[in-house]
Amino acid sequence: QVQLVESGGGSVQPGGSLKLTCVASGINIRRYRMNWYRQAPGKDRELVAGISRGGPTIYADFAKGRFTISRDDAKNAVYLQMNSLKPEDTAVYYCNVFSISEYWGQGTQVTVSS
Repeated sequence: QVQLVESGGGSVQPGGSLKLTCVASGINIRRYRMNWYRQAPGKDRELVAGISRGGPTIYADFAKGRFTISRDDAKNAVYLQMNSLKPEDTAVYYCNVFSISEYWGQGTQVTVSS
């Protein structure tokens, strides 16, 4: 059974930083591209960043220059370092992988507010 468990969310002031962690079980992530998505209240879920096998990355325009996705295949984990956070980054952040099926974590809340 595949499980993705996110952690690291919280409340920060604008300009602050957070590092999200996603730990996978039931799947060897080294074979797959791993993604972070987010969903703000009243909005559709959107891709934040993805990291492929071997490390190539993609970022949404809003994440470029502020967010960094990374992976540690030995720990079966993927990370999202978020810097210079803005109020509009407030959302639930989800870890995602597509293997035979698509899997999602339960999400971790990020709130950016003064």
